[in-house]
Amino acid sequence: MNHTQHKAIVNFIWSIADDVLRDVYTRGKYRDIILPFTVLRRLDAILEPTKDKVLEMHQKLNDMKIDNQAPQLSRTSGYVFYNTSNYTFKKLLNEPSNIRQNLEAYLDGFSTNVQDIISKFKLRNQLETLEEGDITFALIEKFCSSDINVSPEPTTDKDGNTVLDGLSNLGMGYVFEELIRKFNEENNEEAGEHFTPREIIQLMTHLIFEPIKGKIKDGTYLIYDPACGSGGMLTEAEHFAKQINPKATFHLYGQEVNPETYAICKADMLIKEEDPEKIAYGSTLSKDGFPNIQFDFMLSNPPYGKTWKIDKPSIVDGKEIIDSRFTIGVPRVNDGQLLFLMNMVAKLKTNSPLGSRAATIHNGSALFTGDAGQGESQIRKHLFQNDLLEAIIALPNDMFYNTGIPTYVFVLTNKKAKDRKGKLQLINVTSEAFYSKMRKPLGKKRVEFKTNHIETITKLFLDFKGNENSIILDNDDFGYSQITVHQPLQVSVVNCKSLIESGKVDYLQDILDIADFNLDEIANFFGNEEHLDFNKCLIDFANHLKVEKIGFIEKTLRDILMTFTKDNDKAKPVFKKLTEYKKTKGNYTNHTQLIDKNSKKDKENIPLKEDIDTFFQKEVIPFVPNAWYNKKETKIGYEINFAKYFYKYQAPRALSDITKDIMAIEQETEHLLKEIVEVV
Repeated sequence: MNHTQHKAIVNFIWSIADDVLRDVYTRGKYRDIILPFTVLRRLDAILEPTKDKVLEMHQKLNDMKIDNQAPQLSRTSGYVFYNTSNYTFKKLLNEPSNIRQNLEAYLDGFSTNVQDIISKFKLRNQLETLEEGDITFALIEKFCSSDINVSPEPTTDKDGNTVLDGLSNLGMGYVFEELIRKFNEENNEEAGEHFTPREIIQLMTHLIFEPIKGKIKDGTYLIYDPACGSGGMLTEAEHFAKQINPKATFHLYGQEVNPETYAICKADMLIKEEDPEKIAYGSTLSKDGFPNIQFDFMLSNPPYGKTWKIDKPSIVDGKEIIDSRFTIGVPRVNDGQLLFLMNMVAKLKTNSPLGSRAATIHNGSALFTGDAGQGESQIRKHLFQNDLLEAIIALPNDMFYNTGIPTYVFVLTNKKAKDRKGKLQLINVTSEAFYSKMRKPLGKKRVEFKTNHIETITKLFLDFKGNENSIILDNDDFGYSQITVHQPLQVSVVNCKSLIESGKVDYLQDILDIADFNLDEIANFFGNEEHLDFNKCLIDFANHLKVEKIGFIEKTLRDILMTFTKDNDKAKPVFKKLTEYKKTKGNYTNHTQLIDKNSKKDKENIPLKEDIDTFFQKEVIPFVPNAWYNKKETKIGYEINFAKYFYKYQAPRALSDITKDIMAIEQETEHLLKEIVEVV
């Protein structure tokens, strides 16, 4: 990979913006011109050698009155696209006075698949502005400069000596991504929203291909990225796979919602002679471009921390999940990253002996956000209970252009090796031994992987051994049973007489009239004393009234008397049924069942490998003797706590060392103060 060449091309193209566009476009609009013209120049340079033959064939087919010319013209151009206009970029310069009209004719001459790219760039909307600014000629002239070569073929001098090397598809991808990064950085936007640093992609390709590289035979394999951006992951994956088996065929599929990066990706596929229809435009979440296809290999860096509200109507109708990809559960609407993961899970290949392998990047919230029973936890539960997670690698901070937060690579497969079944490998490569610091940051990216780092991390993964950077655990180690600990209602009957005399409970009289007694009887019976046994109060008052109907006592009379209560931890628990009153311990009323006050419920997460009853008796009952839990309310959740497994204790500094530092600072301060006084 010739990084010097790539950098030179990027710098030259970047200079075009400043040299040509400065007085016509604001800096924030440079990309609207530079990116599409870079794509067009690349296509133009590729088609230039066969241009005359294409025009000859086009004329011949017109003479024969053949309408469907695409197959013949594609064969003539040598690519799945072509241009039937009389112009190339260089020929447009021959008529400066007509360059606007000729440029339109040039654009119109492209095949249908390129027209989609031009449309997504909205390039035709810019032609009038270019003409009014009188910069169309200068722009095209710059792109035709002999100082750069964006063609795959090298440029040569008259003696056949190479002047400039050709630019491979992989190299062109670097150029596009660096341009996007620089434009976004200039506009103070997210610099890495549409692509991932190549060394991370290379690590991901190692993780999905290396374990089965000896099993990739001659044949056809499908590679997919549901958030493909400008296509970097697809290109790198194909490049690595071809090194493993050059005879195998790999078809690339992707989907992208951003029109600009979709256009770049589609152009890249055209040049590689991939079927451009395999790059879908639109939201993967609300409009799946490949609903009936399963893939052999998948890579993705989906957006995280971003809302999927606009996609929600296509996924959820009320409380019902209507998209079969996501029936396991959906995350909260402000973060859709796990929906992309479940989209990939839905596309795992089930009819292949190798199954599917996938690598996808997530931030920390994918590991632990969501309580048991909630969407995020349900998704993790599905992954573990179906044994789909093979490994999770914690990456160093500051690896990405647009974020410095902790990130993780999830490795998935539905055909685990025998020794990996039922297990998950956690790999921690956040220490400086696994990366290099960059001399100059790119956005928020301050560290990078070198080739040796990728090899070391891959070896950790392939070795599948426990050490200080690799921990292997059972799937059940990440699961827990969540129970709800209930506490009984404990209330005392108090201040009945004062409350009745205040008139605040007069509304109760309508109910009491039905039972043929009045509020005064309550006031006289209970007075203003505090009664700590609600159950006894209810029974005694029912006997006083000579009420025999248990249903009336346990519902209406209970509700009336509850009006005169307050929470009291010293009061006796309230039984659900008075028939249990004489029991030492019975079926108590839940604290929140009868009164609208703060809940006395607590949730306990119990490791799946522990017995719930044993845990409850040991960890709960000694502290809350009257507590209980309902087995039917138990929920199973999963979370992955990296810090728990890789935490390393660091002893605090010695007090003498801290004192020494403080004294040194004090002496330095005194010295500075003395200098200030002397100056004054």
